Amino acid sequence: MSAPEAGPQRAVAPAKLNLGLRVTGVRGDGYHLLESLFVPFDLADELAIEVAPAPAARVELSVDGGPPGLERDARNLAARAAERFLAAAGLAAEVRIALTKRIPVGAGLGGGSSDAGAVLRVLAARFPGALDPARLAALAASLGADVPFFLDPRPARVGGIGDEIEPIAGFPSFPVVTVTPAPPLATAEVFAAWDRTHPGGAARESALTPGEPGRRMPALPNPPPGEAPGDAGWDRWQALLGTLLVNDLEPIAAALRPAVRRVRAALERVGARAVGMSGSGPTVFGLFGTLDKARAAASRIEWEPTDRVHVGRTAGSA
Repeated sequence: MSAPEAGPQRAVAPAKLNLGLRVTGVRGDGYHLLESLFVPFDLADELAIEVAPAPAARVELSVDGGPPGLERDARNLAARAAERFLAAAGLAAEVRIALTKRIPVGAGLGGGSSDAGAVLRVLAARFPGALDPARLAALAASLGADVPFFLDPRPARVGGIGDEIEPIAGFPSFPVVTVTPAPPLATAEVFAAWDRTHPGGAARESALTPGEPGRRMPALPNPPPGEAPGDAGWDRWQALLGTLLVNDLEPIAAALRPAVRRVRAALERVGARAVGMSGSGPTVFGLFGTLDKARAAASRIEWEPTDRVHVGRTAGSA
């Protein structure tokens, strides 16, 4: 199959929030089993991806924004996604990726995974049939636990090592303030600390016992499609979110980055209806009844100069 000649294809790579995260066990190979509710929100990277004929597979990446040298980092998932797609599909083509980076790196927001998912979506559309859905999903999983979700980012319950994805119908959009304190926090660092506090955990593949981190997430209500909690309808969500937003990794992240506690306290102080930490941190988010209240709350806090603050909305189910 030869590469088609076409102009750049533009793609949006949204960040995600974890509305709660449970560590349900650890496989024998060291992979942690998780359960979480993933929701995309309106902080996003942008990509322009161009494919051209070439005698051999080749990937070029340029980056605007983000930490210096990101385009040369061998761990960059956008470039790796393109390389693995071409290899798996047996394609000789040049893929040029221009990435505009807005999602903070090492923030628990899935930015790199979302970039990879966007690349895979574009290449799968550009080369229809090159990889069937099962092979594309397996390729995504090989890049990282969050990447399969970003093949079709919408509210979903995600389990296993990120490979069990159950979209949620009728899930509402929430006004949100996200705050990412510096410095970044590597996922591997957080899980290594979790393992040290859970001796023998790597030998367990079964769910952890009730009362330990790893208890299952509560069942979600089934609101009518498009319903948003707002101020008037918030009571039905308050108790649920207070339980749902428990993140088993937050105590670990807060020990490594005490700013997690500072941000949580600030958002609670200005009236967030519910507060949680996303992924392995250090981003903390607050949910509000209205977007105006979210903006007003964010403006009342004297943030640290290095805090990355975003006011927006999570995506609801289509």
